[in-house]
Amino acid sequence: MGKLIYVTNVSLDGYIEDERGAFDWFPIDDEVFAFTTDLLRSVGTFLYGRRLYEAMAVWETDAALAAQSDLMADFASAWQAASKVVYSTTLAAVSTADTRLERRFDPAAVHELKVTAGSDLTVGGANLATQAFKAGLVDECQLFVLPIVVGGGKPGLPTGMRADLELLDERRFRNGVVHLRYRPRAVNDSPVRSPAALA
Repeated sequence: MGKLIYVTNVSLDGYIEDERGAFDWFPIDDEVFAFTTDLLRSVGTFLYGRRLYEAMAVWETDAALAAQSDLMADFASAWQAASKVVYSTTLAAVSTADTRLERRFDPAAVHELKVTAGSDLTVGGANLATQAFKAGLVDECQLFVLPIVVGGGKPGLPTGMRADLELLDERRFRNGVVHLRYRPRAVNDSPVRSPAALA
């Protein structure tokens, strides 16, 4: 059985996008890039929303990226090796190999993916991750916290619900980025609690 891991970059104040929709606030150096590539190598399936999928698909569709350096070639190879499931009601077709398009997020189908997986899965994109969190499907949350405050935008973690987390590991990088790895604590056999459950 594979774990479903939510992996994302966030600002120090918890946003994955600023108020303009931008997320390119801080350059990721070679140390962080290599660490991220190693993380991807352990993943067999990526679950994406449309916007993140379109941003990541260039690692397969644009050969010039991998040609820039050995580090970028390693990342492209790790990304291409995994299967992808893209959730979108508007995307007409996918542009990468070993990629399936789904029109809605089905928690039962994702649970079955986990049960039958031979390696871990990641979920990317805040909206999709929120659905996975609320369905109790997220087994780990891995945050790359960037040393910048953006003041507002799209939150990196679900709002309107509570999740009690246990810190499993942390790593500090020379450029000020901190990688935090958490596991949701089980509460009444469920890893997350909604506000209604706390009343």
